Amino acid sequence: MRAANIEQTKLLATAINNVAVAFIVIGFVTPITAASFNLGGVGPLRSESTVLTLVWLFTGIGIHLIARRILRGITP
Repeated sequence: MRAANIEQTKLLATAINNVAVAFIVIGFVTPITAASFNLGGVGPLRSESTVLTLVWLFTGIGIHLIARRILRGITP
């Protein structure tokens, strides 16, 4: 694999990983923080909110794993 292709693959994996981080921050960290500090009158998380928060977390983890798989395509 050419050096340019390796760098493009790294950039692609980084972009995908950034999407994964955004999913985790928006869907998991933000609701947990809002609930713990009672921001915006959110109050404690209900069971439906908890399930949805976990869906966002595991989606972010899944997207991160896709980025890792893309990096495995780089052969030394």
